[in-house]
Amino acid sequence: MVFVYFLIASIVTVYSAMKLSNYADVLSEKTSFGGLLIGTVLLAAATSLPEVTTTISAIVIDNPDIAIANVLGSNIFNVLVIAVFDILFRRKRLFLLASYTHRITATLGIVLTIIVMVAMLLDTTYQLIGIGLSSILLVIVYGLGMWVISKINIQVKSHILQEEIQAESKITEPKVADISVRQAVIGFAVFSLVILVSGSALAILGDKIAIITGLGSTFVGSFLIAATTSLPEVVSVYAALKLSNVNLALGAVLGSNIFNMLIIAFADLVYRHGSILGAIDPIQFVTAFGGAVMALLLLVTLFYRKAKNLWVYSIPPTIIVITYFIVTFIIFTQ
Repeated sequence: MVFVYFLIASIVTVYSAMKLSNYADVLSEKTSFGGLLIGTVLLAAATSLPEVTTTISAIVIDNPDIAIANVLGSNIFNVLVIAVFDILFRRKRLFLLASYTHRITATLGIVLTIIVMVAMLLDTTYQLIGIGLSSILLVIVYGLGMWVISKINIQVKSHILQEEIQAESKITEPKVADISVRQAVIGFAVFSLVILVSGSALAILGDKIAIITGLGSTFVGSFLIAATTSLPEVVSVYAALKLSNVNLALGAVLGSNIFNMLIIAFADLVYRHGSILGAIDPIQFVTAFGGAVMALLLLVTLFYRKAKNLWVYSIPPTIIVITYFIVTFIIFTQ
């Protein structure tokens, strides 16, 4: 029955996250707090809430492996999604139209992942105000990176930004028109609580599945739970690419990935038994390393603007897909 309960919790989590995104759109469009910045904050909270609740719940049940594996696994799954859709839409060569600002975001994600990898290798126990030094560095680098990105975004041509806003409104327009601000506020609060419960259930049930199957917390967290909590991003990316809006799709994935790295710092603050990165299975270094390689390949794709044909264009995303399954195989066999 634990697998049935996990499936139910997964469906509830995905549905709730999608509803949160819709309500966030309404609040962004119809309130005085609207605008791109507030909308982005709300949407980021909506799509990342499953990862947050699952990670914190895993710490509460004293399973740091699921907590970190969920974050790292979500990141590599998100990049896999981008790569798969890039291959499916390869005839449009959408990534050749991507804004150069995504290169900065992708680079920031790689730097944050490298910090986590170094922390895993050093296995340091040094802490400051109850949080590991590596987590403090994550917060600092994240803050500096976001500051740089915000400065660069000011220089982006206004018509590109307008296209993203219009495309985003096309995705949600039918739902925005029928929902009042009051309904959106209530709906956002209600489904946030639902995700709090369902996300916690995913962590608890994932822990039981790891024991029953013998697959281990790292594998269950990195691939089973991570894929589940990342499904809302799959829907968002597909909708954006159907509209040929690669900037919206990339922004959703890359923004979610760097925010996920910030969750590690928050998890370290909640974890009370030393540095959380020093308490996890060393095999998780493989997931982190795989994530860095996949992000680097995605960065190469963003620079790959002179593809002579579809086969050459498809090389980087194909390698990304292969890398994901190699990481999966290594974690599974361990």
